[in-house]
Amino acid sequence: MSFPNYPDKHQNGSILTAEQIVAYRQRLGRMPKMDPPHGVLFCLERGLPKKMGWRIPVRKAGSMNADVHAVKKAKKPVAILTNFGGGSPIVAELAEEMAVMGAKRMILMTWGGFLQPDLKPGDIVVCDQAIRDDGASQHYLAPEKYIQADGALALELAEAIRSRGAACTSGTSWTTDAPYRETEAEVRHYQAEGVKVVEMESAGLFTIGKVRALQTVSVIVCMDSLANGQWQVPERLDAIQRSLETVYAAAIDVLQR
Repeated sequence: MSFPNYPDKHQNGSILTAEQIVAYRQRLGRMPKMDPPHGVLFCLERGLPKKMGWRIPVRKAGSMNADVHAVKKAKKPVAILTNFGGGSPIVAELAEEMAVMGAKRMILMTWGGFLQPDLKPGDIVVCDQAIRDDGASQHYLAPEKYIQADGALALELAEAIRSRGAACTSGTSWTTDAPYRETEAEVRHYQAEGVKVVEMESAGLFTIGKVRALQTVSVIVCMDSLANGQWQVPERLDAIQRSLETVYAAAIDVLQR
């Protein structure tokens, strides 16, 4: 993807910045009521903070195009963002704003389709790089196929997941803005390249990580399968839910370090 009318767009400054938006919200008194976050968890499973509250107490801190929860008694302040929809554009927007607010580490957890036949529902994939088949990243960086996660944070998160008794692998995710335009030809192509999963947010988050020098990583819990060139859904969600809860606890642990 490129911008033929403005091929050097990523080198130009922006009229509106996240710094301006955060300052404006501060003047209006519409900022989340919490200490500046050290870590941020983008949680696509919106009910997890409440469900896991008996293990990891949180409080509602406010909203900013997402519901913002603050982890109680964290070693360093951690914000959990839920109920923001999905896709790279909104994640990139929120990540920029959280960076302005002080965040240094960001983890995104979501569910995704798996492409490889050796994966199954509930398997956990720590995404160490993403294919930039989104639109948001193209506004920030020159066109390239991949965008990298932070390697150290990816290793730390994988170890935290395994320490909780869950298996996980690392690999590449295909980030797309168009879930209803995932074609069989693309799936076969990415399968052959060893791409493990497909989702909608990782490339956007990793791009902000690169632009703003933040540690970012994503973790995908396998849900539906595209491995056979068809969309197949799991019979049960038990394994998926267990993996989401494990990833949630591991991510919060890592974010407050």
